[in-house]
Amino acid sequence: MAMKARVEAVLNVGLRIPSIMLLDVLYRWDVSSFFQKIQRSSLNNNPLFQYKYIALYLHYVGYILSVVLLTLPRQHLVQLYLYVLTALLLFAGHQLSRDYVRGELDSGYEGPLYLEPLSMNRFTTALIGQVVVCTLCSCVMQTKQIWLFSAHLLPLVARLCLVPLETIVFINRFAMIFTGLEVLYFIASNLLVPYNLAKTAYRELVQVVEVYGLLALGMSLWNQLVLPVLFMCFWLVLFALQIYTYFSTRDQPPSRERLLFLFLTSIAECCSTPYSLLGLVFTVSFVALGVLTLCKFYLQGYRAFMNDNTMHRGMTEGITLLILAVQTGLIELQVIHRAFLLSIILFVVVASILQSMLEIADPIVLALGASKDKSLWKHFRAVSLCLFLLVFPAYMAYMICQFFRMDFWLLIIISSSILTSLQVLGTLLIYILFVVEEFRKAPVENMDEVIYCVNGTYRLLEFLVAVCVVAYGVSETLFGEWTVMGSTIILVHSYYNVWLRAQLGWQSFLLRRDAVHKIQNMPTASTLQLQQHNDICSICFQDMKSAVITPCSHFFHAACLKKWLYVQETCPLCHGQLKSQLQPTSSPGATTQGTPPANQNPAEVEQEQGEPQVELDTEEGTQAKNPPPIKTSAKPDLWGCCARV
Repeated sequence: MAMKARVEAVLNVGLRIPSIMLLDVLYRWDVSSFFQKIQRSSLNNNPLFQYKYIALYLHYVGYILSVVLLTLPRQHLVQLYLYVLTALLLFAGHQLSRDYVRGELDSGYEGPLYLEPLSMNRFTTALIGQVVVCTLCSCVMQTKQIWLFSAHLLPLVARLCLVPLETIVFINRFAMIFTGLEVLYFIASNLLVPYNLAKTAYRELVQVVEVYGLLALGMSLWNQLVLPVLFMCFWLVLFALQIYTYFSTRDQPPSRERLLFLFLTSIAECCSTPYSLLGLVFTVSFVALGVLTLCKFYLQGYRAFMNDNTMHRGMTEGITLLILAVQTGLIELQVIHRAFLLSIILFVVVASILQSMLEIADPIVLALGASKDKSLWKHFRAVSLCLFLLVFPAYMAYMICQFFRMDFWLLIIISSSILTSLQVLGTLLIYILFVVEEFRKAPVENMDEVIYCVNGTYRLLEFLVAVCVVAYGVSETLFGEWTVMGSTIILVHSYYNVWLRAQLGWQSFLLRRDAVHKIQNMPTASTLQLQQHNDICSICFQDMKSAVITPCSHFFHAACLKKWLYVQETCPLCHGQLKSQLQPTSSPGATTQGTPPANQNPAEVEQEQGEPQVELDTEEGTQAKNPPPIKTSAKPDLWGCCARV
């Protein structure tokens, strides 16, 4: 059953490729220009020019038939191709019979066949060919009435009966006319089949639209026709034909530079129509999907396919190619200009693929550095891929600068490659910090601050690159040629890559500064309070040798609580608001035997000294002013929120 399903899937795609190729040919063929050339090249009135409007009508009929063939159900499409195959077999039988009769006329021998070896060989060859044709036709049409396809055997039977050669010619014509009448009778008997099929299809479409809606109908047709795979196969066939045509007309093997030019020009030739452009878009999408899948497999092996990310399907690269092609009018250019522009667009697509590879590799590399996995092969794969993503974008930017003149559009491509290299460099530095921390027995102090500095540094460099791109674009617009599209790109680039980056970076800085200020204003727990609390930190689930106390009397590691405050401004346990300016509370950390905490403000100490002091030496006083600590037996999963910082 699995093999049958695969064969049906292959047939569903392969049998629809000719319909798209016919659409592509009809789009390339301009009927009006064709007849104008005929009229200019003919001194007298060419009779072919009189059929101009008939050709126009046939041109539109060809479009309709191509769309019908494209949307036919698979079983009807297979049946139609079987009928076409039967017609081709009958034509082959007619050609065999005509060649045999012509060969006999040329030889002029009318005697018995067994006395002439050449005549016997011609007869045997023609007989075997006609028997094969009749058998194949009966098998294709699934009928046992083999005599329906045996009309071309009549000249052979007549020659075997020593009929004169002139009579055999008339017998061959009669066989051809009889076969043609059979074909016409079959077409006439099935003349209403297309009408009934269209009527049934229309009824089903109306029912689907009424029940599920137009969007569901479009998705159903998309899935049944398998349009991405169909257009990709169509484009690959075009590309293969283009390459074959080039090498079949060349005697000398091309050089390496010639091969690159051949590759670009062949792609340019195969995207001169909307259909071939869609084929190139889907082909690029599948190539990008294959590259990203290999990237996942290289990093994680077969585990990469258990939790697949739908964001890395290669559609981003295909849509990027389609938008750039439509925006620049790619299909309207000449082949040379199209190849030149296509090379730049492919650079953009490759840069997008590299960025997607980085998005896949970044969390895997950082998780591998923070884990205790000592597999050298895993670390080698992660580091080698990062080194590739570090070097290749820089090399690609260098090649662009070597081959093309610098302008605003190329600067955007180069900046994208540079940003990819910067992000990879930041990922490698953080990975190295994680590995160093794993090799140390004691954790590195202020590791989060170091990581924040690394991230802040390469994000600052990204911001500077974006500012340079905007400045270059503004200067080119002011002192060069002003265009609406260029100004729009500058505004979009300024908003997303400059303003939003600056805003997010400043907000992150303010959050960290506010978190540090809050931690400094919180009282530090003493050794006695930690012993009385006798619990773990509810964020990292580790024992507390030092802790800070929130206004709601909860104990946390200062570093853990600071990471939490980068994300939220509430207590991790009770979700109470932690204000930046802490008010004096009756918590145990407010005063300990009249001694203010180390981080408490002197003004607050003077204010508290004016109030009556409460001794906490006795057990009753301790229980009155210091309620028992809350045990965090249920450990909430709070580390996930902190790990995002």
